[in-house]
Amino acid sequence: MSRFDFDWVDAFSDCAFGGNGCAVVHGGAHLPEAVCTAYVRETSLVECTFTGPSDIADIRVRYFLASREIPFAGHPTIATVAAMRDRGLISGNDLVLETGAGLVAVSLDGNMIEMTQVAPEFGPLADPALVAAAVSLPAKAIVGQPQKVSTGLPFCITVLKDQAALEAAALNVDALAVLGQSLGADGIDMMEPFLVTLQGATAQGDTYSRLLMAPPSPPEDPFTGSATGAMAAYLWRNGLMEKDTFIAEQGHGLGRPGQARVTRVGLAEAMTGVQVAGKGFILMRGTVDLPDAL
Repeated sequence: MSRFDFDWVDAFSDCAFGGNGCAVVHGGAHLPEAVCTAYVRETSLVECTFTGPSDIADIRVRYFLASREIPFAGHPTIATVAAMRDRGLISGNDLVLETGAGLVAVSLDGNMIEMTQVAPEFGPLADPALVAAAVSLPAKAIVGQPQKVSTGLPFCITVLKDQAALEAAALNVDALAVLGQSLGADGIDMMEPFLVTLQGATAQGDTYSRLLMAPPSPPEDPFTGSATGAMAAYLWRNGLMEKDTFIAEQGHGLGRPGQARVTRVGLAEAMTGVQVAGKGFILMRGTVDLPDAL
């Protein structure tokens, strides 16, 4: 049994109970997956991070769902850097994180934390009928053709015609499994459609999104930074977003409003990365005793 410092951070928010929560366990990157996933389940959060030393970057960050380790996640990256800054563990305004998806550059500008996600990878197009079934909507609610896109973690990016459709979406786990198989997913992990409308939840926003999640994760993710990067790449590539920088919103329907600033790196037809920036609010600080194995 070992004791670790931890911080509970609401990412993509500048106030308590906004955005998406993440617990950051400092110095716990050596712990086995079973311990880390059990900790995520104990918190009832979507994801938690565990940090440690790195030979190739400023710090190593491991990302965990309740079910497994994943290579990268957006809101936990914002949370991790916010927690490190609050503890005085960051010197200067630039650092590099070692993640399972590669090296991720992060810059600090006042209260904003900006991560540069890796160049987008555009995977197979999805059958709109399969996507519609997975989120309990008619196929006519979908604009264009959904596609598997990753800027570190893959999502099925799906544009909906209006916010009424966005609000009506409900996850069908059996249909989601069929969609995941068609896109080459291992089971149903992380292939939930990322639903987006081209209108903000507020006057400040340019897009508004939802991510409905399968068990054992909570039913809906309040803010999804990795999917926001993939979504932005999809919009730019398909000519659906004219701005080089725009405001993405998510979580308002859950009473946890979150906001990110998203910026394209490179030309729309040849992106070299996507920058996603947001704030982080430290909600809780403390220690946690975790076993070395389960």
